[in-house]
Amino acid sequence: MDRLLTEIRTFYSLKEIQERIEGELTQHRMLLDDYSQWLGTLLRNPESAKDQEWIKKTAELQKVLKAGPRKNSKKEGKNGDFSTEWVEFKDIMLNADALGEAEVLFEAIEDLRSKVEKLEKAKNSIMDLERYGLGKDLLYIAFVRDGIPEKIVFKPKKTAADGRKFEFSADFLVTAQTDQ
Repeated sequence: MDRLLTEIRTFYSLKEIQERIEGELTQHRMLLDDYSQWLGTLLRNPESAKDQEWIKKTAELQKVLKAGPRKNSKKEGKNGDFSTEWVEFKDIMLNADALGEAEVLFEAIEDLRSKVEKLEKAKNSIMDLERYGLGKDLLYIAFVRDGIPEKIVFKPKKTAADGRKFEFSADFLVTAQTDQ
């Protein structure tokens, strides 16, 4: 939670943008792997494996979550027999159901997969811009949402030839002190 979710950032080269995207991809892939392992451990838990109903509900939960975002606090499967109970407390949803943990893991995994896909597309777009020989004398002002550059504005770099260099001149007068 220490990252900015929306920012405008100036990059000095396409390579710098690529490095930023690669960093985001690495971070998201590590989280995706961690959450997938956590979910796998949860699904292979011997206590829950004995409960066939729980296994059926987690399989249905996965299908429902892949189908689309939550519209209300209950999830229903094809037969209407599947449901996880979420309770709204101020601006947060709470759950004490055994499937709550699995649900948040499935949602996080799907969200991370989507972000990895968007980052891969952004990376490919930047690589194509580089192949087309986009100028090296440009600044790239990027609108970045959730670590993914969505819009980039090109701006020429200012050079000394533009006559916009900084000058400072001052006169100093030092008087000698005499010991009296």
